[in-house]
Amino acid sequence: MQWAGRGLARYLSAPTHSAPHHAPSDLRGIQAVIRPCDVLLVEGRSRFSSAIKFLTHSVWSHAALYVGTARLPHGHCFVEADVVDGVRTVGFEEYSGYGLRICRPRGLHASDAQAVMSAALQRVGHRYDLRNIVDLLRYLWPTPPVPGHLRRRLLALGSGDPTRAICSSLIAQCFQSVQYPILPIIEQVQDDPYCSACLREQWHIRHHSLFVPADFDISPYFEVIKPIPADFHYRELPWS
Repeated sequence: MQWAGRGLARYLSAPTHSAPHHAPSDLRGIQAVIRPCDVLLVEGRSRFSSAIKFLTHSVWSHAALYVGTARLPHGHCFVEADVVDGVRTVGFEEYSGYGLRICRPRGLHASDAQAVMSAALQRVGHRYDLRNIVDLLRYLWPTPPVPGHLRRRLLALGSGDPTRAICSSLIAQCFQSVQYPILPIIEQVQDDPYCSACLREQWHIRHHSLFVPADFDISPYFEVIKPIPADFHYRELPWS
């Protein structure tokens, strides 16, 4: 089962020939503006990516946490979860030729940012139990006939570690370790049954297995950072 699961994971991780929605991002521009604890979203092209894009209604199918080069050797600066290699560190060259987006947590305290990155680094080396191939088989059909409101749930099915192949689950756990919100469930609670206006907000943490890469893009607590050059002047563009 372990051998079969590893083979299936490699098959699903292989690239497809589908056309990307975004043009390849400028890595130099990304390097110039990215900061530690930023989340990098990637428009992947694997069979995994095709299924994730369909199930999440988004072009973003992968996410990585930027921790900087000071913490890692050999030019590595990202922590990501890969279904074949497990939780690993990679450099910028891993995302060359892909559409990218930077999502930055607003107002995150410096000490909490260090805690988030430390939590991610502590998971480096963790591997997936690929014996539970049921979790992988559901990705063989990139566009299953599942109602829209149930698609996110499909990503969290199964009991084995491959459910964390949605790398955003790893990053969500790290941010939730310092109680930083991504897409919390906010409930209106009435403390006094005789006072209809006596309401307060009660926040609930969404389970990490339900997070997808696009959640960092649509979260009101993460800013989208676009690497526009400082010397940009639209009047000087070489229009034909």
